[in-house]
Amino acid sequence: QVQLVESGGGLVQAGGSLRLSCAASGSTFSTYAMGWFRQAPGKEREFVSAISRSGLMTDYADSVKGRFTISRDNAKNTVDLQMNSLRPEDTAVYYCAAGPPYYSSSLYSSSAYHSWGQGTQVTVSS
Repeated sequence: QVQLVESGGGLVQAGGSLRLSCAASGSTFSTYAMGWFRQAPGKEREFVSAISRSGLMTDYADSVKGRFTISRDNAKNTVDLQMNSLRPEDTAVYYCAAGPPYYSSSLYSSSAYHSWGQGTQVTVSS
């Protein structure tokens, strides 16, 4: 297992930007595909983005495509989520998660991930 700690959340006006970061412990970070999920009040946790072990493959939910960018630095054990053109509907707690060593469409499901961070709150005001 790996321990994950998110940071970078906060309050921002619509149209603004935030950069979330997730720091992982241990030496096995580069062996995991990584993902970002979010959960708004009263709603289920939903997929936001995923990235392969090498960082060469990425996927995004349709709702964030073109606005969010996921990246990772295996030397620093971090995975980031750059969020631009934020909207009020992006308000949620954002979680990073460590998944399997392979990359597939299963990464859209939270059940594919074995380790989760505690989450960071993102609030977008209109």
